[in-house]
Amino acid sequence: MHCPAIGEKIVMKALIITADQFEDSELQIPYERLRKEGCEVEIASLKKRIIHGKHGTKVAVDKRVSDVDPDEYDALILPGGKAPATLRKDGRVLEIARRFFEQNKPVAAICHGPQILISAGLMKGRHATCYRKIAKELKEAGAIYEDREVVVDGNLITSRHPSDLNAFVRELIRQIREVSA
Repeated sequence: MHCPAIGEKIVMKALIITADQFEDSELQIPYERLRKEGCEVEIASLKKRIIHGKHGTKVAVDKRVSDVDPDEYDALILPGGKAPATLRKDGRVLEIARRFFEQNKPVAAICHGPQILISAGLMKGRHATCYRKIAKELKEAGAIYEDREVVVDGNLITSRHPSDLNAFVRELIRQIREVSA
């Protein structure tokens, strides 16, 4: 595969894992921007049905988490809101996150999204940021917390909240472009 030039479409496949009460913009903006870049994007949740965002957005789930094969995807996106509090209790979600880390594939988590990575035991020694209300939990998991709009540590991309989405998506696309090189 060749390295796409700026503006050239990326041919990759990304997975978004979320559930009811996701933060609407944290799902919509990465989804739309990745599709615009030429990525195939699938949404997985605990059940294959319509899920609802905190602000009323309705999203059709493409597949159940139990049917996800992480090897089929090039990047993982974990939006925030209240969804991660539910998802972090599901062993399969945690296994998927671990698999992306094992394969050094891009993992992008925003707002409360890092809670999934905390529960998966993936944050020790990693530089990261998150929504301020979970910063203590992130530090207790062994992460090096940085209060910045986006923190990139190897394959891990984290941001704090919706106002950081431009930087978050910019770094996600940059990493996906590097992977496709």
